[in-house]
Amino acid sequence: MARRLFCEISPLTYAISVQKMRILRHVKNVTSLNKFAKIKGKPLTILVYKHTSLIRRKLGDVNMQLQENKAVNLGLAVPKINGIIIKPGEIFSFWKLVGSCTMRKGYLEGGTISKGRVSSGIGGGMCQFSNLIHWMVLHSPLKVIEHHHHDGLDMFPDYGRKVPFGTGTSIMYNYLDYRFINDTAHDFQLIISINETHLCGELRVSEPLTKSYHILEEDSHFTKIDGVYYRKNTIIRQIIDKQTGNEISREILKKSHAKVMYDEKFIPDEKKAAHD
Repeated sequence: MARRLFCEISPLTYAISVQKMRILRHVKNVTSLNKFAKIKGKPLTILVYKHTSLIRRKLGDVNMQLQENKAVNLGLAVPKINGIIIKPGEIFSFWKLVGSCTMRKGYLEGGTISKGRVSSGIGGGMCQFSNLIHWMVLHSPLKVIEHHHHDGLDMFPDYGRKVPFGTGTSIMYNYLDYRFINDTAHDFQLIISINETHLCGELRVSEPLTKSYHILEEDSHFTKIDGVYYRKNTIIRQIIDKQTGNEISREILKKSHAKVMYDEKFIPDEKKAAHD
């Protein structure tokens, strides 16, 4: 039997490990020479990309009250990021802007994923926020420098999915962060709002861009191996010269091979492939 990690011994040792990671991240933030984005401003004039994300979604048998609580949590977090300007050389850090999500601040218990399982916790739902930001950033020249994902697991059947599987994020205050750096010569800005049904985002820039960015999904299917279904796809980013319309480059962002964690009846028949 494999030896358990310290964090796996008990809930107490897990809490100690989490606190240790948070302290280490805080020390690293304080001692680093990184310049983090923290200034907000009026909306920049040029739209790079916009996206909306449905707040209340039917996710398997997840308690819908957690979805209602998520809406409250997102409403508290949105003002922390809305209007933030990322100047050349600056780093966007989700957690440095949002801060900790605690009951004292009004955050409620929302859905989370812990140790590969659906769970709940105070402030749950922030992954949807970072997902929205990440999807917009992928359509820009901004460079992602920290990105975590629930690798290897397909937790929920598709329900109103707008973006390809495999482009999500996983965050946990503050040691699993979502970060990108602006290594261009232009200012970028995130405009975020929330309404009754959707989380809405815009990525803006101070000067016109000469390139456009497109995210493509290829070879998307489910395959059954030893009685277990797995979800596979390939996420590609295509960069186009706006003036000529020619493709400049094409890169593979991710290849997914994720174990399906829900009933196979939710898998579309047309996407079931032969055994690998």
